[in-house]
Amino acid sequence: MRGRAPLRSLPLLLLLLLLLLLLLLGSAAETSPYLPAPQNVEVYSYNFQSLLRWSPVPVENGTVLYTAQYRTGSYPVWSEMGCAQSPQPQCWFPPELRRRRRWTILLRVRAQLGTLASAWAYSPPFVAESNTTLGPPRVTSVSASPGSLLISVRPPFQPEPGDILQYRVSYWENSTSATAKQKLSESKTLFQIGNLKEATLYCFSVQVQLEIYSGHLLEGQPSAPECHRTALSEATRAGFIIPLFVLALVLANLGAAALLFLWKHHQKIKHWAQPPLEIPSHFKEFLRDPGLAGLEELDSPAEEEPQALVLGEGSGQEGEDPSPHTSRDRAATQGPPQ
Repeated sequence: MRGRAPLRSLPLLLLLLLLLLLLLLGSAAETSPYLPAPQNVEVYSYNFQSLLRWSPVPVENGTVLYTAQYRTGSYPVWSEMGCAQSPQPQCWFPPELRRRRRWTILLRVRAQLGTLASAWAYSPPFVAESNTTLGPPRVTSVSASPGSLLISVRPPFQPEPGDILQYRVSYWENSTSATAKQKLSESKTLFQIGNLKEATLYCFSVQVQLEIYSGHLLEGQPSAPECHRTALSEATRAGFIIPLFVLALVLANLGAAALLFLWKHHQKIKHWAQPPLEIPSHFKEFLRDPGLAGLEELDSPAEEEPQALVLGEGSGQEGEDPSPHTSRDRAATQGPPQ
């Protein structure tokens, strides 16, 4: 009886060997050593819009086509993602997967070139509610009032029923020594930041937080800082207007008084405003000493012109021309010709 025990286990061994052979034949039929599998298979997810992508398989000739499949962690059957025989190295999640934020999704992709098929390349398990990236919320409006800011925001994605959203606001006074403060508003898209200074510039940034099934918070990206100035209260505005009005009234009265003073005393002001009369310096010197040589020369009559010497006829020197005055005198003496 003891010698028949190995014989009884022989059919079991043969069955195991047969199963192993079938698995090897199936994998050999699916894969080819001549076409590499895609590399860097990953899921990119932003605001629950998920995309499976990978690095293209390099080949010398032909166009590589890709096929992507998925399955859940609890169901072992692979399903098509709608990207069978696609030349693009990416594939968007189908609508039925986008609604399954808490499911664990397994994905795989392989390359095909004609009759050749590569091995399957797998991505890490993906859970949208934990692995997606939430963008910043959108600030739709800001209303400034004395000492507060009323902020309205919109979530970066369309919330589903049962989603619990929170908004963390960081705000600070726009100065060199600004210190950020935080205020948390639960499940509200309209909230107020209070206890602020009047007529002061404040900046803020909003960040969304989603409470997930594990009790943790999935934090999104903060929005770009926005700066707004708080308004003035009526009391503060009145406190500014009344002194300005009084100052304007005083200035108006002073201006009227100045105009009245100028009108009454314009003659005196005109007399005072005239420049002093002063005799020029050269006249002063003349009055002090009227007999100055220079001034006498100025007042002396012009010298008489030198008169020509009247000479008798034939008495002139040789080479000298007779004076024109002599010719005229002689003509006058002789009289008119007979």
